[in-house]
Amino acid sequence: MLNINNIRKQISRLYLSSVLGNLSLTGAWVAILAARGYSLVEIGVAETVFHITSLLFEIPSGVLADVFGRKNMLIVSSLTRMFGNIIMIFSGNLFMVCASIAFYAISYNFASGSGDALAYDSLKEVSHEGYYDKYASNQLVIYRLCSGISTMCAGFALFIGHRLAYGTDVIVCIIQVCILMLLEEVGICRQTKKDGKSMATSIGKEFATCFMESLSFLKTAKCAVLLMFCNSFVGAVDILLLFFLQAKLPEAGMPNWAFGFSLFFMEMGGILGAKLILKCEKLRYRNIFAVSAFLVFTGVMLEHSGMYLIMTAGGFIAAFSDDALQVRTNTILQDSFPSEQRATLISMESFTFSVIMIVLSPLAGILFSHW
Repeated sequence: MLNINNIRKQISRLYLSSVLGNLSLTGAWVAILAARGYSLVEIGVAETVFHITSLLFEIPSGVLADVFGRKNMLIVSSLTRMFGNIIMIFSGNLFMVCASIAFYAISYNFASGSGDALAYDSLKEVSHEGYYDKYASNQLVIYRLCSGISTMCAGFALFIGHRLAYGTDVIVCIIQVCILMLLEEVGICRQTKKDGKSMATSIGKEFATCFMESLSFLKTAKCAVLLMFCNSFVGAVDILLLFFLQAKLPEAGMPNWAFGFSLFFMEMGGILGAKLILKCEKLRYRNIFAVSAFLVFTGVMLEHSGMYLIMTAGGFIAAFSDDALQVRTNTILQDSFPSEQRATLISMESFTFSVIMIVLSPLAGILFSHW
């Protein structure tokens, strides 16, 4: 059993891995593709490929994390991201771009459930589960801050070219793998817990058992399913808005020097939302959801104003609302998930998000290209 000092190091390494995973010169990938001559509809197709791939790999990746270990799947995540970067460096058509995007999706799949599951069970190891809401909030802050810095570098990425920009990401992935190697596996190790069976003879059964136990949990936890859907829907609208604002803001007349700062400002909305929600513990979830959904759709309407300052404000409001809802939802769900299926169930939430995005992405591409 690990002690509190070991767990603190574990959480710090997870934070550092998140920084490396989200800090990139290619954060404004929509703007990079647009600058390379791809239309918003083609970019929407690439985004759809991302979520179709996520649909196929999300749940299996979570089961694999629960069976083989969360640390191992985080390393797989970083390696697949590296492969995606290499493909993007040599991409010369939409097919190769979509292939690269697919590897990014797989990378996201293996990271999405594994990191949160490892963090929660690490905290549970020392009876500090109550810290998880702060951990979730800090992770969203890292995501938004690093994404903001990354999108701020959009102009520099366009200046040096996409090949060199994605090449720096390959180096970052190598460093991230080194950090992940220092993590310690915590929680359930399913393939070794039953009568000393060898992995070769038990892995198939364990995989199926973990998946069926997760489905059984969801059948009886209808509230958890509803939370997954509500959170995913609001998050999908926010993500699509911020993605397409990368291409729409220059069209609205925003000066090049202000473009990166505008993208950074919008990401800061998420940081504010993730922190303020920690001070609203007494607010009921349904009220938080209602306000968040209203503000995200307000952000969408502000995008249609055609005035880049108002459009930027809309992106800020949407990010603020999305992250506030995300922190509260994550905390409620983690408290209800059993440890043995934790990564699988987190992946099922991401699966719900991908289903919604598959429907909305091409529609958003057509909508934003005509407004």
